[in-house]
Amino acid sequence: MDYELRQKKANSQLKAGKRQVPLKRKKLSQLPRVRLLLVWGLMIAGIFGLALNLYSLQVSQASSLEQKARNQQMVYLRPFVPRRPIVDREGNILAVDRAVYTLYAHPKLFKKTKTEMAAALSPILSSTPADLEAQFNKRSSGIRIAHALSEEMADQVSRLQADGLELIRQYSRFYPQKDLAADVVGYVDIDHRGQAGVEYSQESLLERTVRTLRLSRAGNGLLMPDHVPEGFLHFDELRLQLTIDSRLQRAARSALKEKIEQFNAKRGAVIVMDVRDGSLLALVAEPTYDPNEYSKFDVSLFKNWALTDLYEPGSTFKPINVAIALEANAIEPNSVFSDPGQIQVADRQIFNFDKRGRGSISITEILQHSSNVGMVKIMQRVKSATYYDWLERLGLGHPMESDLPFAATSQLKSQKQFSSSPVEAATTSFGQGFSLTPIQLVQLQATLANGGKLVTPHVVKGLFDTKGQLYWQPSLPAPKQVFSPTTAKTVVEMMESVVTDGSGQNAQIADYRIGGKTGTAQKASPRGGYYSNAKITSFVGILPIEAPRYAVVAVVDEPKGDDAFGSSVAAPIVKSVMEALITIERIPPSPQEAEPTP
Repeated sequence: MDYELRQKKANSQLKAGKRQVPLKRKKLSQLPRVRLLLVWGLMIAGIFGLALNLYSLQVSQASSLEQKARNQQMVYLRPFVPRRPIVDREGNILAVDRAVYTLYAHPKLFKKTKTEMAAALSPILSSTPADLEAQFNKRSSGIRIAHALSEEMADQVSRLQADGLELIRQYSRFYPQKDLAADVVGYVDIDHRGQAGVEYSQESLLERTVRTLRLSRAGNGLLMPDHVPEGFLHFDELRLQLTIDSRLQRAARSALKEKIEQFNAKRGAVIVMDVRDGSLLALVAEPTYDPNEYSKFDVSLFKNWALTDLYEPGSTFKPINVAIALEANAIEPNSVFSDPGQIQVADRQIFNFDKRGRGSISITEILQHSSNVGMVKIMQRVKSATYYDWLERLGLGHPMESDLPFAATSQLKSQKQFSSSPVEAATTSFGQGFSLTPIQLVQLQATLANGGKLVTPHVVKGLFDTKGQLYWQPSLPAPKQVFSPTTAKTVVEMMESVVTDGSGQNAQIADYRIGGKTGTAQKASPRGGYYSNAKITSFVGILPIEAPRYAVVAVVDEPKGDDAFGSSVAAPIVKSVMEALITIERIPPSPQEAEPTP
């Protein structure tokens, strides 16, 4: 409006002849050009940046981002699979995985008073109400009250229907026979890994194979089992069956513990072998441990010293030496020697254990009376190199094959050392100067009982299903013939006289022919020489003589007392074990020899 008035005024002035002045319109408000350019620049840069980022995400990083997405969307699980059970030869459970529960308490959620909760739980957990209430007062939640609860105990807790109690299920290895076969079975640790016995050596057989399970995760985080293969959670029913007989194992442990206590001995071992194939029916070491509570025992008990510890066998090795001399044709079964009670070998004086001489003595009598002098004279007829070759052929100085772990290798001096002095062969003749394990001793005695074959000691029979059908069987080395059947039979019959008329009479069983050999050896010191007040007593028995089937060895370390000998300590143990063996295996009495017709 103002502009029009001004324009009219200008026109009137023009008509009046006044000078005309040009009129300019004021500029409207506008954004500065710089600000416009800046905004457009930012928009273009943003679009360009978005394009670059889109290219990076869709092209450059596509593969890695795809993998990350899959990792977020997929979950890979390997579910816990119980180990296979271990059973004895009769199918009795020795080890099995079972469900156990850990009980947690959350007192802040209790609907009842702490005193009432303690009173309700007390009879189930075998704990006093006062102790439980004291635990409840520690904090308001997450209190571990008990662990390794059995299924039955967990059910009792659940039936209380009490708020504030939480049961967490786990799996634990359970050994229902406790310490009965711990020396053979071993135990598993907290990670369910075998640490001793067949639990360790047969880990690959005891662990079931299971594939990793792939699951998809939904947007809300829930798992969707859309990649579960058919039969994924189907477990086989195979069990690892051992050759061990629990009844015989129990009898052997009982007999061994009795003598260890009677003679205040340090430790002992008993082994029963089927000489035909080397299967072990019993293997006991004492003292032992309960694998259910292995953490409460000294770690030294976890090894089976019948396999891991070496000792000098003493006189129980004499029958083996007699067989070597017969095979080398150095003696005849009816050969006779002179036993004055002592003999000089190089710079050593060797005596009989009682320092008594027995005059003219046969090979059978040498074994009966355990004559050191007689054995030295026998082995002096065998060339040193020949003798050493035989010892090596029997496996001395070489690792012994077995399916039990940690077996020690017997120690034998080098051939140069053995041949350098006649003293070496002389001491070896009565079981000193070299060392082996109790299990290797029973292996060597089995060669006499089975007709001269060296078999492999073992405890694994195979994998069987619950119906007794064989699924897998171990492949054992073929028996190695080392002695002729004639030689083996001859020596075993000589060993019978040790039980009937010699130092092994404490092993006699009425109506049964038994062979045996006692041993009372000085205990070698790790620093060389022998302990003056320590010995190892042992006895080896063979049953029955007319058709040898079983070899039994008992070894007792450091028995105390002046009457502690192989004949008084170890022989009665073998007798008790053989009596149980006769009952379990139903071994008939030995045939009676027909009396001559008058």
